[in-house]
This record gives sequence, structure tokens and C-alpha cells, in this order.
Amino acid sequence: MNIGDKLFKFTLPSTDGKKYTNFDFADKYALLIIVTCNHCPYARAYWNRFQELAKKYEEDNLAMIAINPNDAKTYPADDFDGMVSLANQLKLAFPYLYDERQSVAKKLGATRTPEAFLFNNKRELVYQGAIDDNWEHEQLVTRVHLEDAIEYCLDGLEIDYPEFPAVGCSVKWKEGNQPI
Repeated sequence: MNIGDKLFKFTLPSTDGKKYTNFDFADKYALLIIVTCNHCPYARAYWNRFQELAKKYEEDNLAMIAINPNDAKTYPADDFDGMVSLANQLKLAFPYLYDERQSVAKKLGATRTPEAFLFNNKRELVYQGAIDDNWEHEQLVTRVHLEDAIEYCLDGLEIDYPEFPAVGCSVKWKEGNQPI
């Protein structure tokens, strides 16, 4: 996806036993989709930060979901049972969805775990990329790219830097499913 593109329709199963669509979040001012997984050390380092973001912006009308697109055959830690276990362990404050067919990640243009995709109230992509500038040491973060984008988006402002390259593991595509 490119900045300004509209969010497409999707339906994915969640670790909470429900199925979610993009329409489930229509009443929210903004929607944040995090493409992530269970096994990647970069993704694991961010789970607590994701929890904090969800709690911080819940009252500001931000919806947040995480999506795992990784090939569980090649990376068994990323299977649905592992996702359910992680969601329960962390007591996630947002839905964790399984993109087993990898169609949502492919349409988003996801390349890394984790990678953020922020959509405004018109469901246009307004930010794509990195969460912050230090995946390994939360206390040493100096640039909060995603949080700045959320603030601008919720205020209805244009985001100064709508793209920052995501840092993390590559999305683990199924054989023959890699994007061109």
C-alpha cells in the first residue's frame, strides 16, 4: 500500500475466538494494524510497548489490532495455538488475528515483523513502518515514530514523516506466496 490508499475489506480469526473484519472498527477515529508474530526477537521486544499504546490511546478512539501472517509450517512458534497462548499470557488489550493465507499482509505490503500501518478516520493509510528507533532497549528510545504519527492522526493533522523503514524479521512467506 501507498500513503493515502484506502483500507481494503478483510475477515480474520482472532485468539479471542471471534472473527474480526475491518468494519468492526468503523466507530473508531483511527485504526492501527501491527503486523507481528510470536517468534521474532524484534516482535517479542515490542509486545509490552504495544500494550502500553493500546491503553494510552483507547480513550482517544484509536482501535488497534495485531496480525500474524507468518508461515506456521516453517515457524511452528507462530501457529494459532502459540498465538492464543501468547495472547492469554500477555492479557492482550487488543485483538490478535491470524492471517493464515497471508492475504492481508500481502495487500498491506508488509515486509517486517513488527511493522505498523496506521489508518485515519477515512481509513486512508497515513503512516507505515517502524515503531520507534530502538527495538532492543526501550529505555533508550529517542524517536517514537508511531506514537508521533498517532498523535498527528488523532488531531486530524498531516503526518510529517509518514514512512520510516520497519526494523525486524522478514515476514515468513509460504513457498510460492512471496510478494513480487
